[in-house]
Amino acid sequence: MTNLHRATADDGIDGWRATASRYALLPLRVFLGVTFIYAGLDKLTDPAFLSDTGSGSIGEMMRGVRDGAAIPAMVDLALKSPSGFGYAIAVGELAVGLGTLAGLFARVAALGGALISLSLWLTVSWQVKPYYYGNDLAYLMAWLPLVLAGASVFSLDALIAERRRRNR
Repeated sequence: MTNLHRATADDGIDGWRATASRYALLPLRVFLGVTFIYAGLDKLTDPAFLSDTGSGSIGEMMRGVRDGAAIPAMVDLALKSPSGFGYAIAVGELAVGLGTLAGLFARVAALGGALISLSLWLTVSWQVKPYYYGNDLAYLMAWLPLVLAGASVFSLDALIAERRRRNR
């Protein structure tokens, strides 16, 4: 047990607040982890998405958003190998989701999620008007608390940190 105060029944409302604060980011972590795992698997199992051309392909999507992107050069880079870019995004989403859900290298995983969301906002979602209809900006903002706080409960990071404390 660490030297942090653990809430007890005698603590009343202050104990409840401490417990709620401790677990406050857990629902966000579960939501983002599951969502990014699903998004990665969905892309990896959709042969149409991973194609360079054709309806529903990453190549067609990138060509469609190129002129409306905040940074068209990012889209041009993706268009050098649309299929490779599609695989990179899918594997990145899967790794970020698994890391976030397991709480392993949680801050690094959250940073990866934030960077994926940022790149999608600057390319795919940039032309969405008004801006709050585009979901990539909301995902970017949702990742930031996890970048800052990491995964302090129900995580492999917390388990590793506790083992290190015990072995000192």
